[in-house]
Amino acid sequence: MVVTEPTINRKRAALTLAVCCMALFMTTLDSTILNVALPSLQRGLGSSESGLQWTVDSYVLVRASVLFLCGSLGDRFGRRRLFGLGLGVFIAASACCGLAPSLGMLIAFRAVQGAGSAMMTPASLAIITNTFTDPRSRAQAVGIWGATSGLSTAAGPVLGGLLVETLGWRSVFWVNVPIGLLVLLGTRRLSESRAPKPRPFDIPGQAAIALALATLTYALISGPDSGWGSALIVTLLVVSVVAWFAFGRLEQRSAQPLIELRELAQPALMAAIFLAIMAFLALGGYLFFNTLYLQNVRGFSPIEAGLLTVPTTACTMVLAPISGRITGTRGARFPATIACVLIAASMAVLAVTIEPATPMGVLVIGYVLLGCGMGLINTPITNAAMSSMPPARAGVAAATTSTARQIGTNLGVALLGSVIFSTAAMSAGHSRLTGHAAVLFTHGLRYGYTLAGVLALGCSVLAWRAFRPR
Repeated sequence: MVVTEPTINRKRAALTLAVCCMALFMTTLDSTILNVALPSLQRGLGSSESGLQWTVDSYVLVRASVLFLCGSLGDRFGRRRLFGLGLGVFIAASACCGLAPSLGMLIAFRAVQGAGSAMMTPASLAIITNTFTDPRSRAQAVGIWGATSGLSTAAGPVLGGLLVETLGWRSVFWVNVPIGLLVLLGTRRLSESRAPKPRPFDIPGQAAIALALATLTYALISGPDSGWGSALIVTLLVVSVVAWFAFGRLEQRSAQPLIELRELAQPALMAAIFLAIMAFLALGGYLFFNTLYLQNVRGFSPIEAGLLTVPTTACTMVLAPISGRITGTRGARFPATIACVLIAASMAVLAVTIEPATPMGVLVIGYVLLGCGMGLINTPITNAAMSSMPPARAGVAAATTSTARQIGTNLGVALLGSVIFSTAAMSAGHSRLTGHAAVLFTHGLRYGYTLAGVLALGCSVLAWRAFRPR
């Protein structure tokens, strides 16, 4: 009996980790699997470039806006309960996306998907944190969880290309249904956990952050079409700034804030947030615009465009577990700093070389560097955030970095999109960009990749200074 009990505990912990990672794989995959289907969706529904951006960002925006609230809900009512509810919402919304008759309906169902995903993500990480109590085991488990996030993000275009080529673009949503049902079977074996003294809900703070993100995203996506000096865009940007300021004031005055400002004042947590935003801004922008480049400029098929992301995926797979081991033994400083440098190098290669006929070998170098950086970055930023808050705040801690990742992905599509589409726009229904239009589009990509590279280089300095050994 003495040797059996630890074995049972290890098996239960392994099953818990597997279920949570499968759920994360599915929800994060949905952030990127659609990218390779965008040209086919654009032709099928007659979408403009702003419509394509909203198809991706409606999911990401809702997910980012309610992650903190969902983290608090899990801490109060039970992480397993919220996890199961979110899973059911996500499965149903995925099926509806696959049947959507119009672009507007698709965007709406994508938003519902984002809400279901937001219920699952912080709950899954909080469940892992409460299951693995040993610091080293927890760091390794979080490393595997973070590796799953990076893997699914990078694997989306590959799976998406295969599905689009064989079953059509709607299949990228239907694939969630069997995966989700499999995860649902495993939720019965998860242990329930909740905070001993959960905090009241911070509705004003939640509303302020949702308003700030929504208006900023709308302004960035609509700016190239409406004009950056138009009354609409200026108003939206002003409202976003005011909402961010109001969020800070509300949190400062609230007796039970959504997130305490003194927690954000910790250098390691602030660095983790900024690094997550930067990394996923680069990855989100790359996955969205690279598939348009490969298909609309280079003329590759969806499956070919998806397969060309394999170098990114493979490097993420290889380095993510290594990053977990390094973070567990030596801390977050070294892997986080190197990751930022690699991401900056990747953006530099793409910014300097991108043209309508850039040799594929050169592009693959950029793809490989990005995959290496993403493989290293997830574990140190996640572990830093979870270590900065007490276990009772595990749901909110998980939501912090998850929200930062979603904000980064959102900005990668919206901010880089505003830079790129301000230089060159695509017409709804176009399957190829040739001649001068292709040159303008690649010049826009250069500006977007340059911006991402500068941000990554700055974050390498931040990581080195903030993640000092204690």
